[in-house]
Amino acid sequence: MLDIKFIRENPEKVKDGIAKKGARPDLVDAVLELDKKRRGYLQKVEELKARQNKLGKDHVEEAKEIKNQIKELAPELESIEKELHETILRLPNLPFEDVPVGDESKSVVLREAGEKPNFDFQSKDYMELGESLDLIDVKRAGKVAGSRFGYLKREAALIEFALMKLAFDALTKEGFIPVVPPVMLKSQMARGMGYLEQTDKEEAYYLPQDDLYLAGTAEQPLGTLHADEIFDEQELPRRYAGFSTCFRREAGSYGKDTKGIFRVHQFDKIEMFSYAKPEDSKKEHEFLLGLQEKFMKQLELPYHVVLIASGDLGNPAAKKYDIETWLPSEGRYRETHSTSNCTDYQARRLNIRYRKKDGGIEFVHTLNGTVFAIGRMLIMIMENCQQKDGSIAIPKVLQKYIGKKKIERPV
Repeated sequence: MLDIKFIRENPEKVKDGIAKKGARPDLVDAVLELDKKRRGYLQKVEELKARQNKLGKDHVEEAKEIKNQIKELAPELESIEKELHETILRLPNLPFEDVPVGDESKSVVLREAGEKPNFDFQSKDYMELGESLDLIDVKRAGKVAGSRFGYLKREAALIEFALMKLAFDALTKEGFIPVVPPVMLKSQMARGMGYLEQTDKEEAYYLPQDDLYLAGTAEQPLGTLHADEIFDEQELPRRYAGFSTCFRREAGSYGKDTKGIFRVHQFDKIEMFSYAKPEDSKKEHEFLLGLQEKFMKQLELPYHVVLIASGDLGNPAAKKYDIETWLPSEGRYRETHSTSNCTDYQARRLNIRYRKKDGGIEFVHTLNGTVFAIGRMLIMIMENCQQKDGSIAIPKVLQKYIGKKKIERPV
C-alpha cells in the first residue's frame, strides 16, 4: 500500500509510476478526491469537538446538539474512509528508476551462466524420461485428482528431499530461520500480501465456509508472520526459509503447459523471505539473487538472469529478477526462480514496523526469493542431465543425499 502523504505530495510521480505497471492514473485522482473529503469531515468533527469543549455546565442542550451532529457525521466519515482505503489498495507499488519500462518484451537479460548440453544422441523431453524411468505419473494423478496434477515417484521423490536438504543446509548457515508454515491464510492476511487486487483472486483457491485461502507459495504465510508487530532495529534483517506445498488454479494459463508437471495446481517449493531496513533492502535483494545463482551453479544447470520490465511486475514489487533455466526439449529458457523487492508496500498493509535506535518507528521493507520450485527444478535436472543410455546423471551436489550417481530404468 502506498503512503497517502506521499501520494498527496507527489501525485504526478505516482501517476507516472503506476502507469508504467499498467494501472490507471485516474485512480490517483480518485484517491486524492476521497482524501480531501475525509479531511473535510475530520475538520468538521474537530471543530465541533472544540466548540463542545468550550461549553460550560449551563449549555447542556447545546452540548447535546453538538454531540448529535458529531454522531450524524460518523457513518459518512466511516464510509469515506473505507472507500479511500479500498481505492489505495488498488494502487500498485511504484517501480524503481532502473526498472525497464514496458511489457514483458522490454525485460532485459543481464547475464548467462553455465553450459547448455550438446547431446550426441536423440534427447528426450522430461515426460518421456519420467515415463521410461517411472519417475512421473500424470495419468493416474488425472484419475485421482484431474488435470494438472502428478505423482513424483522413486528418485524423483528423493530429489525433492535432496533439494530441500541442500537448501536448508546452506540457508541456515546464512542465518535464515527454517520454517514449515501453515498453507492456509485468513482473507485479511492473504489480502495484506497485495496480490488479490490484481489477478490472484481468481488464481487462488478460496474456502468460503472457513474464509481461508490456500497459499500459493510459502512467501504468503512468511510475509504475514509478523503482522501488527514491531521489530527492534538490531533484529533486522530477519530472514526465513520456508518449505510449503503451494496451490494455484492457473486460471490465466488456459492452453499453456497443459501436459506434464511444469504448470500444475499443486507443487512444493522452498522460499526465502526477508524483513529489512529500508536503506538495506536493495543490497538485500542482490544478496537473495546471489544465493539463487549459487544454488544454480552448484546444480551445474545453464541459466540466465532477467531484469523484469515494469509492465510484468506484480502489484507489490518495485523490482524483480527472474532466473530462467535452459530447457533442451523446447530450445529456450523457462522461468524457475524469481526474487522481488516489495519495499514497504506489504508492510504498510500488514502494519509491520521496526523501532530505530533513536526511538522512531518506520515500516520495514519485505523481500522474497525462490530457492527451488521442486517440480520445475526436477524437470531441468532430468532434461539437462540425461544420458545416451536413457539414464539421468544426478548432480554431484545431490548425490550424497540420494546415495547414487544416476537414475536408471527400474528392474
